[in-house]
Amino acid sequence: MRNPNRPLSPHLTIYRPQLTSLLSVLHRGTGVFVTMAAVLLVAWVMALAAGPEYYELLTQVLGHWLGQLVLLGITFSLAYHLCNGIRHLVWDTVRAFELKAVYRGGYMVLAASVLLTALVWVIAYAGEF
Repeated sequence: MRNPNRPLSPHLTIYRPQLTSLLSVLHRGTGVFVTMAAVLLVAWVMALAAGPEYYELLTQVLGHWLGQLVLLGITFSLAYHLCNGIRHLVWDTVRAFELKAVYRGGYMVLAASVLLTALVWVIAYAGEF
């Protein structure tokens, strides 16, 4: 029989968020987002194959500020997932497991992701002019 006075197991609300847990959740989320972005890539290829009018429509949708925001999110997700994947590869060599190294690596991944995203967008917009 169950004891009604027995305490429940700890829930997420009693834990203080830590960088390592937030980066782990972000890694999983960006993986899902990148997977969903593959559908957009397929739509782009299909519009390209369907003809100029469909391609123009998709270009207009992605050129809208909301479409640009989605593309920015995809770019950051790809950059973060790549950088954090490299961090995991370093961990596979049984290196950088000390707490300071884990946090330093986490901050480096975030910084590299932002810089890589900015670099991609600067290059993309520089090609327009």
